[in-house]
Amino acid sequence: MNQRVGIVVPTLGERPDYLQECLRSIRAAGEAQILVVAPSSLDSTSLKSEGLIDAFIVDEGGGLASAINQGIRALPSSVEYVNWLGDDDLLTPGSLDATAEILDSESDAVMAFGACDYIDSLGNTVWKNQFGTWAVPLLRFGPDLIPQPGALFRRSAFEAAGGLNTNFGWAFDFDLFIRLSKRGKLQYINQTLAKFRWHPESLSVEHRRQSVAEASQVRVSHLPIWLRPLSIVWEWPVMQATLIAGKRVTAKSQSKARSS
Repeated sequence: MNQRVGIVVPTLGERPDYLQECLRSIRAAGEAQILVVAPSSLDSTSLKSEGLIDAFIVDEGGGLASAINQGIRALPSSVEYVNWLGDDDLLTPGSLDATAEILDSESDAVMAFGACDYIDSLGNTVWKNQFGTWAVPLLRFGPDLIPQPGALFRRSAFEAAGGLNTNFGWAFDFDLFIRLSKRGKLQYINQTLAKFRWHPESLSVEHRRQSVAEASQVRVSHLPIWLRPLSIVWEWPVMQATLIAGKRVTAKSQSKARSS
């Protein structure tokens, strides 16, 4: 097997139904090596026998960003393009083929990304993230509007950027996007590539306030030193707007769930 795309799925194995749905969506998204990183207690036998995964490694226990780094390092050397996917999130059919095609044709692109549907625990769509190319220049001064699920980046660029910063518990993808943007183009595709599940147990939803605060820390850390003291002027309103937006998505998600 010589796939050029690798997807890492970090999981605790506590949501087997979501996990299987996640893995099936990756298979439908295109040719890819699927590697699961999980505690040793997860029995991967059935996942392998059903063809849902290609490899399984035991999580070293250093946190989520560390598990993703560990998984990407363990992918075969033939893998050129990588990403990770939460065990409760989904890729859309053909999405990996679409992003890989962009990276094949755009030599200056280090990452391809597209739109993303936000879905509730039952799979109902509650919102769509389709900010497009505007999301890239906003990285330095605004909220992270680039959907990580469905994106694909060059493994060489990921490694050159140092992988994920394990000092961050929530905003490590935001930090990576900024570092990748310094190395090449982040190319938008006008296509829905993934579905992010917005539910109370989701890491970024459950710890929303901490996640927003950490994202602010990431933005400020990438500013020129002379500009950092002035960042309070825009950081507070950006954080408040992000929190309000999150509350609205949560309310809409709960309303959808009640009516289903």
